[in-house]
Amino acid sequence: MFRYLLLFLFVSTITLAQRNDSLRTNGGVNMDSVRYTNLKIRMSKTKFSRSIYRLLFRDVYNQGKKGEIKAIETNPFTPYEGMVIRKIIIKQLDVLGESVYDTTRVGKQIDRFLSKTFHTNTRERIIRKSFLRFSEGDEIQASVLRDNERLLRKNGTITDARIIVVPRTDVTWMADIVVIIQDSWSLNISASPSKFDKFSLGLNNTNVNGTTHQQLTKIRYDASDSIQKFQFRTIYTIPYIGKTFITGQANIIFERDQEVQNLVFSRSFLTTETKYAGSLEGGHAVFRQYKRDLDSLDKESRYQTGYYYYDAWLGRSFKFPFKNSSLSEKSRLVFALRHNKYKYNQRPEVRADTNIIYWDRSATLVSFGYSNRSYKRDVLIYGFGRTEDVPVGNLLAVTGGQENTEFGQRGYAGIQYASGHYLPHNSGYLYGLLNVGSYFKNHSKQPGVISGQVNYISKLIPFRYSYFRQFVTVRYTRGVNRDPVDYINISRDNGIRGINSDRLIGTKKFTIGLETVYFSEKSLLGFRIAYYAFADFGLVTQDKFHLWNTPVYQGYGLGIRLRNENLSINTLQFRFGYYPNIPGTSSAIRYAIEGNTPLRLRDFDIAAPSMVPYQ
Repeated sequence: MFRYLLLFLFVSTITLAQRNDSLRTNGGVNMDSVRYTNLKIRMSKTKFSRSIYRLLFRDVYNQGKKGEIKAIETNPFTPYEGMVIRKIIIKQLDVLGESVYDTTRVGKQIDRFLSKTFHTNTRERIIRKSFLRFSEGDEIQASVLRDNERLLRKNGTITDARIIVVPRTDVTWMADIVVIIQDSWSLNISASPSKFDKFSLGLNNTNVNGTTHQQLTKIRYDASDSIQKFQFRTIYTIPYIGKTFITGQANIIFERDQEVQNLVFSRSFLTTETKYAGSLEGGHAVFRQYKRDLDSLDKESRYQTGYYYYDAWLGRSFKFPFKNSSLSEKSRLVFALRHNKYKYNQRPEVRADTNIIYWDRSATLVSFGYSNRSYKRDVLIYGFGRTEDVPVGNLLAVTGGQENTEFGQRGYAGIQYASGHYLPHNSGYLYGLLNVGSYFKNHSKQPGVISGQVNYISKLIPFRYSYFRQFVTVRYTRGVNRDPVDYINISRDNGIRGINSDRLIGTKKFTIGLETVYFSEKSLLGFRIAYYAFADFGLVTQDKFHLWNTPVYQGYGLGIRLRNENLSINTLQFRFGYYPNIPGTSSAIRYAIEGNTPLRLRDFDIAAPSMVPYQ
């Protein structure tokens, strides 16, 4: 028995976990691992070891086909175009153990028990009222059904969704629609007890009583913190209000470095058929600022800024005017108008040439843009087996307007271009983004930004019994005539992951991030795991120095990510990193166990008119 416990500890450390819901080799041959089979045989010799095996592992046999995902990259609803919807049937799967691509699969008894006892499925009335863009009696529109599938998957309360058309045999011009939905696990608790005088506790309910409303509450207490001992935040979100597809959110945050109270109502261009989008937001915010001096990094300033604000925008999309063009179906022209105002009640001293980013100001912006977008379905990009909708298309937007400040008026102009496509010969996915924007006023020097980004994602590459992908990210940003307290940093998600240094700052940067991810074929406690290795490189300096003459800051590392797609919690990440030349650090080696929010690919919908972000 002792050797089985050792075996369990060994396997728990080195195996990757995830139900392989969508991967098989060609021809439906099961992607069984010889190692995994040998382990199963060894642990089947005694009743105790069999119990341990059943508790820890889920067989990944017959759990979906990669071909099923690829087969529906073309619109599967086209053959039913124009048929009348007779009836809509909602089929809700258990949170654990089932799959939208294999409805005959039955979860284990423990799965069914947990799903029925500790989770409330989304109410059918809510799905029909707020999540479906079609009704009984409507004619089937293939593009609407496909977009609706994507919107269901996009919602954080739903793991995966599938829509099936079932033609009637008695009436050939009618069909039933079956909507298959699998919720995410809704109730998630986080805690980090340390001592009675230092702890944190959080509760995140992503589907309150089956309404799809989301309630997040967190508290923290640290008796040794001289600034703020008790910290609190609560965020309440309504994904869609009625059938308007408007999202509402209320935030109340009282934490050490920020205090925010605001209310937000927003609606994006969810699909190419969406005519109107916009948002209305208002509230009060306070931030504790920690700023370094670019000329002397040892100097640090600390102060608070606080402001009241409101921000509103409205956009209208129009169909492409040339109906016979191949671009007309998925292309839209978008006009948008935005107005906002910021009034500071806490800030450092401001003058016409000092602390410009803290000026009282209001801005009116207009934008005109072209958007062409569609989606292809794929797996194992940023997800761990769920269906992922990869945006394909182009975006071009021009923005202009005027900002009124306490020190006068100034104009603004900017342009944005983005493109993303799968490369020929199944060579991967390539995304590019270019942003240029600047203020202008009477030929005087005004702040501006030039930035660009390129992302490459390789195809799924078979390796032994599973797959891996290669990710490459290249970013460039240059600030022109920026305020001395307005600079960029290349730490964390902005460049070199795993560090948070306030000395890697400047007005221009160039970073390269490389990552190789290996998705395992195994599953442990319903979690799937991905091994990954990364190498990050970054250059950053002030505008008066040449970027290529600065040190190349580096980070190298290995890690493991664990995720259960049926849970709405972040991916759990274990990372080991080596950073040979990060300034101000005494150790080049860093370890971390943290939550990692799953990334999503950038879409090509046009949003609010805005200044080019400086990041």
